[in-house]
Amino acid sequence: MTLPKTIKVLLILTLCAGVAACGSRRADRSGGLFGRVVVGEAHEEGGALVEPGANARKYAKSSIWDAFGPNRNDQTVNVNRYIWAATLDVLNFLPVQSVDPFTGVIITGYGTPPGGGRAYRATVHVRDPSLDARSLNVSLQGQGGSVSAGTVRAVEDAILARARQMRIRDRKL
Repeated sequence: MTLPKTIKVLLILTLCAGVAACGSRRADRSGGLFGRVVVGEAHEEGGALVEPGANARKYAKSSIWDAFGPNRNDQTVNVNRYIWAATLDVLNFLPVQSVDPFTGVIITGYGTPPGGGRAYRATVHVRDPSLDARSLNVSLQGQGGSVSAGTVRAVEDAILARARQMRIRDRKL
């Protein structure tokens, strides 16, 4: 009769040791065996300090306790809100098929601009949080094929002009 009791005690001790190996959430976020490493913070790996940057981003980990706690989303939006809103405003005649603010991609279906006869579809990529022309990449396609570079440039200019207007309006508030 002592054998089942011994097995129960060993099972409880094993579970306690496993939980103890997880560590706690300290201020330095080392966290033990299953500790959390937040993207963008310096952390130690293999005895060397890994500074935040492009290479550090691939080492993002989460804690085992994240499954039991509240949903904490460490992602941040890395697009310019004015360019994002201006894109949706300028291209409002196109039906939106897919939107992903975390990657900054807007994909639309075919639509005809007001006063125009040719249908277009667009793929827009907002790459940077700065209000800059380099942050915006617009790709247009007509039903008959490619669209001239001047048309693409005109759409980009309209989006950037609208984004600047929105920012100026917000500063006046």
